[in-house]
Amino acid sequence: MPFIPHTPEDTGAMLKAVGVRHLDELFAAIPDDMRPKSFALPEGLSEYDAAARMHELAHRNAGHVLSFMGAGAYDHIVPAAVDALTARGEFYTAYTPYQPEASQGTLQGIFEYQTAVCRLLDMDAANASVYDGGSAVFEAAMMCVRAAKKRRLVVDECLNPLYRAMLHTLAANVDVVIVTVPHAGGASDMDTLAAAIGGDCAAVIVQNPGFFGVVQDFAPLADKARAAGAKSVMLVNPVLQSVLKTPGESGFDVAVADGQSVGMALSFGGPYLGMMACAKDMVRQMPGRIAGRTKDLDGKTGYVLTLQAREQHIRRAKATSNICSNQALCAMRSVIHLSLLGPEGLIRTAELSMQRARESAEALTKLPGVSMLNDAPYGNEFAVTLPKPARQAVAALLKEKIAPGLPVCRWYKGLENVLLVACTEKTRPAHIRRMAQALSSAL
Repeated sequence: MPFIPHTPEDTGAMLKAVGVRHLDELFAAIPDDMRPKSFALPEGLSEYDAAARMHELAHRNAGHVLSFMGAGAYDHIVPAAVDALTARGEFYTAYTPYQPEASQGTLQGIFEYQTAVCRLLDMDAANASVYDGGSAVFEAAMMCVRAAKKRRLVVDECLNPLYRAMLHTLAANVDVVIVTVPHAGGASDMDTLAAAIGGDCAAVIVQNPGFFGVVQDFAPLADKARAAGAKSVMLVNPVLQSVLKTPGESGFDVAVADGQSVGMALSFGGPYLGMMACAKDMVRQMPGRIAGRTKDLDGKTGYVLTLQAREQHIRRAKATSNICSNQALCAMRSVIHLSLLGPEGLIRTAELSMQRARESAEALTKLPGVSMLNDAPYGNEFAVTLPKPARQAVAALLKEKIAPGLPVCRWYKGLENVLLVACTEKTRPAHIRRMAQALSSAL
């Protein structure tokens, strides 16, 4: 039985066994302001009382808010069949398929997901997903460091700042150098990015559309990286991949995405999934799990985990990654969503989202003092400059239960008046008129 301290004497014995004098010494690495103020927990509640308490707390939420928020998480329509199918016990309770003879359904589902991702991103191979878009960016960067045997990463400032923060955090104890190339008026500075790729560069990491919504052609940048012996990584919006130039078509080595926009509700930020796909020569660097299709001794089709074993992920320094699990249920939601929409449905979703974005941009730029941040092409997201700080405008509209977009000044200095606005197929012309009228009053 494990030793569980019940008395001060037990606690003292435990501390002595681990070689510390006081309990606080165990938490010395945690700053004081980040430690819990107290471990005094309230008395437990009955099931009924706990449910009533949660119901009470839920009613403190703002309720329905008309949202134009984006920046990596988008409010798309999720068909009811996605919930109905993924709620089946076979999917909902399935664990990692270590025993293929007992897990053929799960393995086939993962295989179909990988196939859909490869077709969507136009790449050779995909894994069974990682945690989210940010962890996918980090894992892709580490793939390139291992493959190129170099340590300098060139990162576009138009890469989602949340993902850049995750990259810096996860790479804090890794021997890499991260060089961030500043944006140029909300667009990627192609010339400076190309100039930053040298002989010591492991990879260049970009996003299309960029954080400000700008769509650009990165194929020449991938060519430049290849010529310098470096790899290339592109983060994409999976919905817009149905209408934009793909990472594979652009010559990129690794493609990543956050799969939230294909099958996942916003859900206060998760759980989501990180899509990953790569060129064939990078497949053995890919983390996570990969399902393969094969034949058994009787010639029947079967599915297995391939190329990697679980032990690879717990061998510390020899492991490809610390990712020991995957977002299998989220991946299942994603492939069901993609299958229900099909190519035509996904294209219609992308085109309608972009159409609504253009209607929104037209309505907003008619307001006095409001202008587009730049004149570059954009997808379903765009940035506008307001005549007053964006945070003030957002605060005013939130009182009207409208979230008009995201102020970018938290991550980009000098852009205090810039608002990032996103639209999806759920955005209606009446929503756009309501938001424009409220913003006009606020300004």
